Amino acid sequence: MELNKSTIKKILGIITFAVLLYAGLQNWNQVAAFAGRLFGYVFPFLLGACVAFILNVPMRFIETRVLEPLIRNKNGRLYKARRMLSLIITLVLVAGVLFLVVFLVVPALGDTFRTVANQMPYALADLRRWAYSIMDQYPDVAQKILSIEIDWEEIGSRVGEWLRTSGGNVLTSTIGVATSVVGSLFNFFLAVIFSFYVLLQKEKLGCQCKQILYAFLPEKVAARTLYVCTMAGETFSRFLSGQCLEAFILGAMFFVSMTVFRFKYALMISILIAVTALIPIFGAFIGFFVGTFLLLIDNAARAFWFVILFFVLQQLEGNLIYPHVVGNSVGLPSIWVLVAVTVGGSAMGISGMLIFIPLCSVLYALTREEVYGRLKSRYGDRYKQLTAMRPGQSPKHRAKPKKAPPPPPTKP
Repeated sequence: MELNKSTIKKILGIITFAVLLYAGLQNWNQVAAFAGRLFGYVFPFLLGACVAFILNVPMRFIETRVLEPLIRNKNGRLYKARRMLSLIITLVLVAGVLFLVVFLVVPALGDTFRTVANQMPYALADLRRWAYSIMDQYPDVAQKILSIEIDWEEIGSRVGEWLRTSGGNVLTSTIGVATSVVGSLFNFFLAVIFSFYVLLQKEKLGCQCKQILYAFLPEKVAARTLYVCTMAGETFSRFLSGQCLEAFILGAMFFVSMTVFRFKYALMISILIAVTALIPIFGAFIGFFVGTFLLLIDNAARAFWFVILFFVLQQLEGNLIYPHVVGNSVGLPSIWVLVAVTVGGSAMGISGMLIFIPLCSVLYALTREEVYGRLKSRYGDRYKQLTAMRPGQSPKHRAKPKKAPPPPPTKP
C-alpha cells in the first residue's frame, strides 16, 4: 500500500476513532451522563420538529389544495400570507377536534360517575344483606370473624411513625414533581413556538440543510442522504394521512351501526373510538373500554351487545380496512404492517407503533430497490424468470416452450 497523503489521512482518522472509542467505553458513565444532558437541551427542538412535521400534513393540503386555487391574484397580500392563513386554519381545526372530544367525553364520564356514586349506598346495603345471610348460614365462620381483634392504637402509632419519617421525602417528591411538571410545560410551549418557526420557514430551512450536506459530505453520499430523507418524509406523511382516514372510517362505522341499533352515547363513543384509533390496530380498544363502562352503568344487556358489535367491526377493520388503507398509503404489505405494529409496540409502546410502520416502509422500499438493482445488474432481464420458478426447480429443469408445428406443404 502506497503511503501517500490520502492514505496517511485515512490511517490517522482510524487511529483517532479507535482512541476515542476506547476512551468512551472506559468512561461510559460520564459519556452517558453528558449525552443525557445534551439530549435534555435539544429535546424541545426535537419535539418541535415532530410537531411541525405532523401539522405540516394538513397545513400543506390547506395551502396547496384550498387556498391557492381560491386566491386569483398571485401578487396580492392575501397570496403572500397564505402560509400564515393555512397555519392558523390548521391550529383551529386541531383545537376544534380536541375541544369536541373533551366536550363530549368529559360530561358523559361525569354523569356516569355521579350515577355510580348515587347507586353506591344501595350496592353497600345489598352487600351488607348478603353478608348477614352468609353469617346466618355459616355461624362458625361468623364467630371466627367476630373473634378477630384489631389493635387500632398500634395501627395508629405505626401510621404516625411512618408519616414522621416519610413526611420529608413526600415533601421533596412533591416539589420534584411540581418542578418536573413546570419544566415539561415550558418545554412543550417552547416546542410549539419552534414548530411555528419551522412551518413558516420550511423551504429556507430545507435549502440550508442541503447546503450543509453538500458542503461536508461527498456528492454521492449527500444525494443518497437527501433521497432517503425525502422518501422517509413522504412515507410518514402518507402514513399520517392513511391513519386519519382509517380512524374516520372506523368512527363512521360505529356511529352508523350504533345509531341503527339505537345505542346510547352513539356520537360520543364513535368520536372517542375514532380518536383513539389513531394508535395503530390496538388504539380503538381504549374507546371500547370507556364505551362499555358507560353502557354497563346504563344497561348491562346493551353493553353486552356493544361488545359483540365492537369485535365484529374490529375484525372487519383490522383484516380488511386497516391493512389496505394504511398499508397501501405507505407501500407496505399487510403482513409487514402487522409485524411493524407488534415489534414497535413491544419495543417503544404507543410511540413505537406510530413510528415503526413508516420506518419499516422506508426500509422495505430501500431493500426492494437494492435487491432489484443487484438482480438486474447480475442477471439482466433474466432475473424475472429465475425468481418466478417454483421452489426446488433449477434453471436446467425449466419447462421449455413448445415449438410451433411446421407449416403444411404448399401445392406446387
